Amino acid sequence: MSQFALPLAASGRGPARIVIGNANRDVAEALVATENWPFRTAVLTGPPRSGKSLLARWFVNNAPAGTRRDAIDDAQHMPEDEVFHRWNRAQESGTDLLIVGVEPPWNITLPDLRSRLGGSLQLDIGQPDDDMARDLLLSLAQERGLPLRDDAADYLVPRASRSQVELEKLVATIDRLSLERKAPPNMGIWRAALEAVHGPEEPRLI
Repeated sequence: MSQFALPLAASGRGPARIVIGNANRDVAEALVATENWPFRTAVLTGPPRSGKSLLARWFVNNAPAGTRRDAIDDAQHMPEDEVFHRWNRAQESGTDLLIVGVEPPWNITLPDLRSRLGGSLQLDIGQPDDDMARDLLLSLAQERGLPLRDDAADYLVPRASRSQVELEKLVATIDRLSLERKAPPNMGIWRAALEAVHGPEEPRLI
C-alpha cells in the first residue's frame, strides 16, 4: 500500500492514514509545496468520503517549523462573508490556507470571495483506479480489524464501484455479514455483500 501517514491515531477515532493513489497523489504533493500557491490559498474539492477532511487535518498538523497553516473544512456550508474574513486574516498573518469544499461546482455569490478563490490553486480528488481501489479496500478492512486478504481484493475490486463511498459500504457490509454468519469473510460473503451494496447486477464484471 502507498499510504500517507497521518498523526491522528492518538484520538482513537477514525483512520490513522490516508491511501495515496492516482485520485489524490497530485493533491498530496501540492499540500507539501505551499510556496507555489497563489494568494497562499488552495481550494480542495472531491467526492464524499474521499479523505478531504483528513488531508486538511494532516496539512494543519504538519506545518513546518516557522510557518502558519489553517484549513476551513466544509466551507460551502459556511456564510460566505465568514470564509472571506478568514481568507483576509490568513493574508494578513502570512498563513497558508486550505479551503475544503465538496464536489464542484461551488456557486459563490460574494464577488470578492469568488475572485479570490477563483485565483487560488484548485485541487480536486478524482476517482480511484483499480490499484488505488484495492489499497482502499484493504486499508478499510484493516481499520475494522477485518481479515481480508489479497484474494478477496482480487475478486472484489473488478466487481465494485469506483466510488469511495461505495467501497466503504462494501467493506462495512462484509464485516456485518461475517459477524452475522459467525464466519470469516469468504466467497459467499463477498458475493452477498456485492449484491447488498450494488444489487444483483454487479457494476463491473470481469
